[in-house]
Amino acid sequence: MTAFWLGAAALTVVALALLLRPLLRRRVGAGVSRTGANVSVYREQLRELDADLAAGKLERADHARARLELEARLLEDLRNPDPAAAPMAARRLALVVGIAVPLLAATVYVLTGNPAAIERQAEHAASAAQLDAMVARLAARLRESPEDAEAWKLLARSYGVLGRFAEAAEAYAQAARRAPRDAQLLADFADALAMARGQRLAGEPEKLVLRALEIDPRNLKALALAGSAAFEQRDYRGAAAYWQRMLPLVAADSEDARSIRSNIEEARSLIQPAAPAASALKGVVRLSPGLKARAAPDDTVFVFARAEQGPPLPLAVKRAKVRELPLAFELDDSMAMAPGLQLSAFPRVIVGARVSRSGSATPQPGDLQGRSAAVANNATGVSVVIDSEVR
Repeated sequence: MTAFWLGAAALTVVALALLLRPLLRRRVGAGVSRTGANVSVYREQLRELDADLAAGKLERADHARARLELEARLLEDLRNPDPAAAPMAARRLALVVGIAVPLLAATVYVLTGNPAAIERQAEHAASAAQLDAMVARLAARLRESPEDAEAWKLLARSYGVLGRFAEAAEAYAQAARRAPRDAQLLADFADALAMARGQRLAGEPEKLVLRALEIDPRNLKALALAGSAAFEQRDYRGAAAYWQRMLPLVAADSEDARSIRSNIEEARSLIQPAAPAASALKGVVRLSPGLKARAAPDDTVFVFARAEQGPPLPLAVKRAKVRELPLAFELDDSMAMAPGLQLSAFPRVIVGARVSRSGSATPQPGDLQGRSAAVANNATGVSVVIDSEVR
C-alpha cells in the first residue's frame, strides 16, 4: 500500500518536473521571484508529505487532506502575483499546469477510481466535499481577479470532472471572453454547454464548434463535435465528412483511427440514396375565343390531371385566374391531393381545365371546361382548350 502511494507521488513529481522545467527555466543571473520560491517550497513540502506517508508517520487520509490544503494555499497565493513575474506568461502557465495536474488527477481518481480495491477503509480517501471546497476557493479568487483566462479554464475543467456542467459552461464562457481565438477552449466550451443541455449540440454549442473550426480547421475535438452535431440532425453525409477530416490527424493504426472509421461507416450506412426526380407534366391551357365573353378576369381556373384508368380524384391540381390565360402549366407530385395518389404512380393521365365563377373546386352548372386526350404522366407540350359549358 505504502509502495503504491510512494510510487504515485514520485511519478507525479517527476511528471510535473518534466512539464514545468522548460516553462520555469530562467536566464542565468536572473533573480528568483517570490512566485518561483513558492513553487519550490510547494515541491519541498510535497516531498516531505510523501516521505512521511512512506515512513508510516502519516495516515493516507491526513496525507490527502494536507496535500489539498497545500494546493489551496498556492491558489490563494496567486491573488497577489509577483510583479517581477507578471510579464512572464510562460511562468504563469507553469503555475496553472502545476496546480491543474494534481487537482484533476486527484478529482478523477476520487470520482471514478476504486479506492476500496487499494484499501478498504473509505475514510482514507479525500472526500468530494474537500474537492468542492478547493474548487470553491478557485472560484472565489476569480471573482476577485477575473481576468485570468487560464484560471477560468482550470475552473471549468474542474467543474466538468465533478459533473457540474452548467457551472463548467459558465466558467468556459468567462474564459472565452478573455481568449476568443482559442479553438480548443471553444470546443471544450461547446462540449460542456451541450452536456448542460441534455447532451444536445444543436444551437449555441454547434455555433461554438463552427467558430473553433474557423480558427483551427484541424482541431480534433471540434471536428468530432461537428460530426456529432450533423449526425444528431440526421445529416449523415455531413457527419461522415467531418469525421473523415479527423483521420489524417491521428495515427493510422491507432484505436482512435479505428473508432473514427467505424463512425464514418455508420454515418454512410444511414445515407439514403437520393430519390430520382419525378418528371413534371407540362402544357398550355387556352380559353376558346367563343367563350371569352362569358368569363370574368377574376374567375378561378383549375388545371388538373386525372388517371386515365383509376380513381376519379385529381392527382395534381394548379389554381390560376382567367386573366392569366393562356397559361403555361406544370403539374407534379408536389401538387397531390391525397397521400398515395401521385401523378408519377399512373402512367397515362388526362389533363382538364375548368373556369369556376364561384371559385368552388366542385363543378357547377355554367362553369366552363375543357380537357386533353390521354397522355403520358411526364408529357410536355400538352394542349388544353376550354371550349364547353358544364350542364
